[in-house]
Amino acid sequence: MLATLADLRTFLVTNEGALLRFRVLASTRYDLLSMSEAAAAKSELASAVEVSQRLEKVIAELRNLHELLLSGEGLDARILTDFRDALNRVRNTAWSAQQYLAQKTTGADSAGVLSLLTGERVRVAYQLCQALQADLKNSEIKFQTGPLIQLYLAAKALTEQLGDVVGKV
Repeated sequence: MLATLADLRTFLVTNEGALLRFRVLASTRYDLLSMSEAAAAKSELASAVEVSQRLEKVIAELRNLHELLLSGEGLDARILTDFRDALNRVRNTAWSAQQYLAQKTTGADSAGVLSLLTGERVRVAYQLCQALQADLKNSEIKFQTGPLIQLYLAAKALTEQLGDVVGKV
């Protein structure tokens, strides 16, 4: 597991090193990368660096939030619950992504990790449905019609798909 951002940098450097080794091996066999393959590899590396930079910023912000939470001032229980749920989703998704990358690197089957990630999405969807049901009962909350119609249509389509899947289980 990537415990620190330093570990993440090490992982990215290792990936870059593997990419460079591949290029050297390919050129010794006169099998050069095409321009599009090289551009894709460079884009993937740039994207990974961008993600690392964003993670550094988020880590700093989370440390600041940690200090604010410790003060205990001005805390709203509902917002804290939403915050904890969001952190759990990010934590679980990060863990799944890390497991997926590890299995992809070793050539192992990633279906198990994808199943875990899907299971997490189902759990989160259930929690969101419960929260939305409570919100819909609350007469103080005013909803916009458009998003409610979109939610209704998505829920209806999902219910039909779930009926097919649950019927097979």
